[in-house]
This record gives sequence, structure tokens and C-alpha cells, in this order.
Amino acid sequence: MSAPDPKDDELAGTEAPFVSHLIELRDRLIRALIAVGIAFAVLVFWPGPSGMYDLLAAPLVAHLPKGATLIATNVISPILVPLKITLMASLMLALPVVLYQVWAFVAPGLYSHEKKLVLPLVISSTVLFVVGVAFCYFIVIPGMSKFIQAFAPTTITAAPDIEQYFGFVLTLFLVFGVAFEVPVAVVVLARVGIVSIEQLRKARGYFIVGAFIVAAVVTPPDVISQLALAIPMILLYEAGIVAAQLFIKHTQAPQDAAEESKKAG
Repeated sequence: MSAPDPKDDELAGTEAPFVSHLIELRDRLIRALIAVGIAFAVLVFWPGPSGMYDLLAAPLVAHLPKGATLIATNVISPILVPLKITLMASLMLALPVVLYQVWAFVAPGLYSHEKKLVLPLVISSTVLFVVGVAFCYFIVIPGMSKFIQAFAPTTITAAPDIEQYFGFVLTLFLVFGVAFEVPVAVVVLARVGIVSIEQLRKARGYFIVGAFIVAAVVTPPDVISQLALAIPMILLYEAGIVAAQLFIKHTQAPQDAAEESKKAG
């Protein structure tokens, strides 16, 4: 008889935990999808897909010439685009539940001091993303629409296509939502030790230049949109430095905190 392979002993008993993790992951995904489905059903009932599109189009329509409306160049666009908008709104509405499922899945494998870091980051990243989208909707799109109409020739009747408008607005929402995550990125980079607080302060000038370059690349070619993205990114970078100092102080491992208190003593 051949001797048992040591690798078999090392892998013994690992199948069950792996399968149980997969089952839990499946359950978490199902719950997240159910939350999105419930939000979608509510929005379909009220205000309805057409109402959702009217809400999304309002910042642009308010600055179109009198009597001008958006148009649909595709046969199924009047149905498909409002449904896409409703689904997008459902994802945002159910985002807290989705992120909670992510948190609940990873939390058992974290130390207590790591849990102090993850939960605030999950909450703050959600809030910042929503604030970024709201900032884009209430400030950027109306200002950009007014700017464009002010320079449009009088012989041109503005009648944007609804699919193009939806794609354009969705891109802006993602850009501003992600851009408003700057403090979270700064905190994570500082907390895991990739950069120090002092390095972040020294890189302030480079970040300011980079913010204006990014704004010039990802936003429409108008000054309002570029300034509306670059300036908040710069302010949020400064806020991230302050937040990073607080997070590093309050989310240290017990042994690290003890060592620092000894040094301070």
C-alpha cells in the first residue's frame, strides 16, 4: 500500500467551508437582487417609467427653446429608455441593502479593528456617491444646458434624442459619483500604508493639476462642467486627508495602539 499523500491531509475538510461560503454568497446575491426588484416594482407603480424619464429630463427640458422637446429616433426607445432609467433608479434606491449584503458577507472574516474601518467606509461611500449624482443633477446638468443654449445659433432647434441623452446623463452620473469617492480612496490608501499623511499633503499640488486634467477629459467641453468637477474633487481631497488622520487613529490594531502609547509615554 502506498503512503497517504500529505497534500490530501492538508486539503481534508476544506470542501465544506468553501461550499458553505458559496452558498452564503448566493444567498446574499439573491437578497440584493430581491431588494432591487422590490425597488423596481415600486418605481414602476409610482411614478412609473414615463414619470422617471420626465424627472431625469427636467434639467435639460427647462432650458430648451419654447415648444422644443426631446425626440425618439428608435421605434422602441419610448418604452426601452424609461425602463432603463427606472432600473438605474432602482439600483440606487436599493444600494444600502446591496452594500449591507456585501458587508455581512465579509464581516465574519475581519478583526474587530478592521470592522471599525469597513462599516464607516461602506456608509460614507454610499452617501458620497449619492451626493455626487445629486450634485450633477441639480447643479451641473442645468448649468451645462443653460450654457449650451446660450451659445447655440438661433437657426438651430434643439431636439436631443432620448437615448443619447440617457447615455450622456448616465455617464455624467457615474463620473461625478466616482469623483466624489475621493475621500474614501484617500482614507484607504493611507490606512493600508501605501502612502502617508505627509505624502498626501506634499502631493496636493499634483492632485490639483490632475483634477483639472481629469475634468477636462471626462466632462463636456464647457467651463461650467469642468469647474463643477475639478473644484469639488480638490475640496474632497483635503477632506480625505483629515478623515484619514481620524481613521488611522481610531482603527488601529490593539497591539499597534499599545506600541504607540508606549512610545508616547
